Amino acid sequence: MAGSLVTRGRGLLQRRDPTVALTDRVRALREAADACEGRVSTEVVDEAYRVSLQVDRRLALSGGATVVALAGATGSGKSSTFNALTGTDLATVGVRRPTTSSTMAATWGEDAGEELLDWLQVRRRHVVDSQTDTAGAPGRGVELDGLVLLDLPDHDSTAAEHRTEVDRLVALVDVLVWVVDPQKYADAALHERYLRPLAGHAAVMLVVLNQVDTLSPDARAACLRDLRRLLDGEGLGGVEVLGVSAVTGEGLDTLLARLGRVVAGKRAAAARLAADVGAVAARLESASGTDPAPELTRSTVSTLDTSLGEAAGVPVVTQAVDQAWRLRGGLATGWPVLAWVAKFKPDPLRRLRLGSRSRKEIASPTRTSRTSIPARSGVQQARVDTALRTLADEASDGLHRGWSDAVRATTRRSGDGLSDALDRAVATTDLDVDRHRRWWSAVRVLQWVLVAGVVAGLGWLGSAFLLAYLQLPPLPQVVWWRFPAPTVLVVGGVLAGLLVAALARIGVAVGARRRARLARQRLLAAVSRVSAEQVVAPVRAELERYETARAAIVRAQG
Repeated sequence: MAGSLVTRGRGLLQRRDPTVALTDRVRALREAADACEGRVSTEVVDEAYRVSLQVDRRLALSGGATVVALAGATGSGKSSTFNALTGTDLATVGVRRPTTSSTMAATWGEDAGEELLDWLQVRRRHVVDSQTDTAGAPGRGVELDGLVLLDLPDHDSTAAEHRTEVDRLVALVDVLVWVVDPQKYADAALHERYLRPLAGHAAVMLVVLNQVDTLSPDARAACLRDLRRLLDGEGLGGVEVLGVSAVTGEGLDTLLARLGRVVAGKRAAAARLAADVGAVAARLESASGTDPAPELTRSTVSTLDTSLGEAAGVPVVTQAVDQAWRLRGGLATGWPVLAWVAKFKPDPLRRLRLGSRSRKEIASPTRTSRTSIPARSGVQQARVDTALRTLADEASDGLHRGWSDAVRATTRRSGDGLSDALDRAVATTDLDVDRHRRWWSAVRVLQWVLVAGVVAGLGWLGSAFLLAYLQLPPLPQVVWWRFPAPTVLVVGGVLAGLLVAALARIGVAVGARRRARLARQRLLAAVSRVSAEQVVAPVRAELERYETARAAIVRAQG
């Protein structure tokens, strides 16, 4: 219950104070720009940073003030309207081009601080005494405290610096009042350069048709209808259109009342800034993309792991484990008279510089062992390259160019150091070939007992032969199982030794297959970890960055 009240209270606060939601949107916009940097057009990202800084600065300056700019072409009567609204002759009125050379500001009340005008870089300023009715001024009785009214240079001025000044302030003010005249209200420069691009700012725009006193009632109505049609066709259906005359004062009361409502609501600045945030967020969305990030399938990752395993020499090492186990098992359990020959055979694992390190050496992260595994073949390298391309294609499927290029670049960078990483992974994998062979010792003891029996039998027979040769009394004859004991020791020892070796050979072969299978599993697991850390994780991090950007853009759009 308490949680719902808190949530409801926060929602009410955001509705009452639009700057709360705006602050969250600006934070999201900055987060989106951070995520999109290097992946989206630099121009769009820089614009997002500029707008976020502009919003922060504007909210910190005179939050109660509302900046309204009068903008228009030469001869539209913009400066005359400014003078009529302020009840002064501050703005110079004339027919020369350009009429207005620098921005003029008129402020009402104490909320329109000097710091705000400093930020706007407006040097010409005048404070209108809202407590005193100026003779001839319209809108007497309208509360305008907090209003900052700007008279901008002509947007069609022949002086480039004047046009630059207009463009700068159009991007900063809270409310735009476009003053047009009956002759040039359809001017393409105005509509193409300003009105149409600012369609998203319709809530903080107003179009004033000046000089209506020069038109007949029918011509006035026709001009207003045509202007309304043009605006509707440009997505500015929400923009209010007023007919005024700066000369006769017609419509100025209505215009001031409209500005008074805007000032009293104190929402124009937030609305304008929100429109700016929404516009640049829309540009980011268009440049970055809106589709969900693709997911890497298990089959693609598995194919990559398999290709890397082959390139890392897993089949070679697996076979070496099998052969090494058989060789070592044969040396340990074979008939010693013949087994010694196997000592001259090279150990397959030692030849690869594997399987001879202690557990401490295997576990030590500071060791950088190198193996003697044959270099990967051209076919194996081609399979690795194909698997990497497949993974990059799948991870970048549907992404915009910048993000797609980033994913592919990440995959390429990951592939550069794979050879060394895979070799280290294989070199540091515990192949488990130095354990699980206690029975070898028992068989070895038995074999040497049998050899001792054979030697004893041969000694016995040799002694009997020597005594017979020297014509000495023979040894007592001992018969086992109806055979002379020395013969039993020699023949039986040899046959038993060969039989034990044959049976042990079967056990060694079974163990070799088991060791090879376990070694393959451990090697593939090590290769998979390398693949996950050096290829899959960076690619997924790039996709997560894209998702972060996408979610932040959605929040920034409100």
